[in-house]
Amino acid sequence: MATKKQPVSRWHDGTTPVEDLPPTEQIAHELVIGRRDLAPSIERIMDAELDDDQRNLAITLFRDSLDADADPNRDPRVAIATAEAG
Repeated sequence: MATKKQPVSRWHDGTTPVEDLPPTEQIAHELVIGRRDLAPSIERIMDAELDDDQRNLAITLFRDSLDADADPNRDPRVAIATAEAG
């Protein structure tokens, strides 16, 4: 029986189940696979000089902002600054 090939992103090469990735990479992968237009914003967050907890917070703030009108964290620079401060 053939297995379904998993989609690939910069944070996931398709060889490991998505659920085995670190939480931050899971979020980044799912966002970019669902919305390729967000790739530059996601890359900005993932490449920022943040520790793991800060990066997780920034990507989570960014993800959550996508469903909220006028949420300032929709700008990845704001999400990064918020994560750095908090």
